[in-house]
Amino acid sequence: MFDDLRDLYQEVILDHGRRPRNFRRLEDADRAARGDNPLCGDRLELWLKLAPDGRIADAAFLGRGCAISMASASLLTETVKGKTPEQAKALGEKVRTLAMTGACPECDGALAEDMERLAPLSGVHEFPSRVKCATLAWHTLKAALEGSKEATSE
Repeated sequence: MFDDLRDLYQEVILDHGRRPRNFRRLEDADRAARGDNPLCGDRLELWLKLAPDGRIADAAFLGRGCAISMASASLLTETVKGKTPEQAKALGEKVRTLAMTGACPECDGALAEDMERLAPLSGVHEFPSRVKCATLAWHTLKAALEGSKEATSE
């Protein structure tokens, strides 16, 4: 059973890495930031468009990097749509915990469905050098939401 789950997670990462969703420039973005992982060369630019109610109406990114980095950014852009900036930042904190430990304590309730979608990122905890790949997009999201233009996985 565990091997089947690992295979599924790997397939999700490979699919999003090969065919990232929302891989485009968002011309009318309200927020943007660039992310850089100097250890491996992963780089991305993330754009967010906010709706009149303050929720994230659209998210897109462009960049280059490993499959994990691109998959994480792709999953991020799908998952944060409809969230408030506070909800998106809280989700980012949970993803960082998930990537570092392989588990997500207190990821039930309102976050349960989103964390299930992001569960494929849990496998990177077995490869500590890849955690920064999986979290770069989430650091970049936080920077964009806080008005910073640059983010790093360091």
